[in-house]
Amino acid sequence: MPPHDDLHTIDGDVYVSPRYLAGSTVIGDPGFAPLRDLGWELANDDLGNAYLNAPDRKVRLGYLPEGEDDGLWRINAYQDPFGPPAWGVCFNDSCPTEFVTAFTTALAEAYEQGPDTYLAAPDPRSKDRGPFLAVAPLINRGWQIDHPRWGVFAVRSADGLAGLEFTTGALDPEAELTTRDARWQMWAGKSLDCPFWYATASTDTPVALVRAVTECVSDPAPLPRWREDTHSYVEGMARLTPILPPRPPAPTPLDVQGAASRRPAVLPAASVPRWSTTSRPVLPGPRR
Repeated sequence: MPPHDDLHTIDGDVYVSPRYLAGSTVIGDPGFAPLRDLGWELANDDLGNAYLNAPDRKVRLGYLPEGEDDGLWRINAYQDPFGPPAWGVCFNDSCPTEFVTAFTTALAEAYEQGPDTYLAAPDPRSKDRGPFLAVAPLINRGWQIDHPRWGVFAVRSADGLAGLEFTTGALDPEAELTTRDARWQMWAGKSLDCPFWYATASTDTPVALVRAVTECVSDPAPLPRWREDTHSYVEGMARLTPILPPRPPAPTPLDVQGAASRRPAVLPAASVPRWSTTSRPVLPGPRR
């Protein structure tokens, strides 16, 4: 059990591991929270979609349960608020919400540092912005390098049920923002073609933001879910461990002493020899 979890507030009755076999919590608030805390403006449309806008309008987040496809979360950043996106990230509707929150938390930190951080494109020549920095957390936690096809660098989890792909070569900038043909793609499931969930990031997405997701995805700590909500984990593949209720604390010496002092006084029992055949004397009855 994760040591930081408060068993009184955990939203779930089972832990799911590995965590990349969990699914969405279907609650958007945790993903919004890091950016709302910075004062980003929230708006809604009449379909139930929600939108967050940065104060400078250079970063926008869409939470789109009624969107045109399964891209539930779409986050774009702009050099010019009226120009094309500089980078875009998408999490589909089955992606664990915790992975989205890891991204928006890193984005909030980058935004506070300014455009030089949240618009910092990857640079293989930089020790701070090299693409491999986003892959390192996975490799450090036992994911294996894979070469599924030409022009793709990939790593897979030890059980083969999750992966990350980095596509080399030129890509269509518009397709990166609207399809899964993006520079970065993470997914879980038996097949890349039919993943349980996926997330994509376009070419110029800052490495620190991608790394925040890979750190979270590969974290060995399980995620809490409800056993009956089978959409919230990959049924038959994920390991489920009951979340046990907290044990009552052991009584202290003061507790024992206090309990003893509160016991009611008891009259001593009448003494009769253990092996005696003598009956006790009959007590006098009430007077008539």
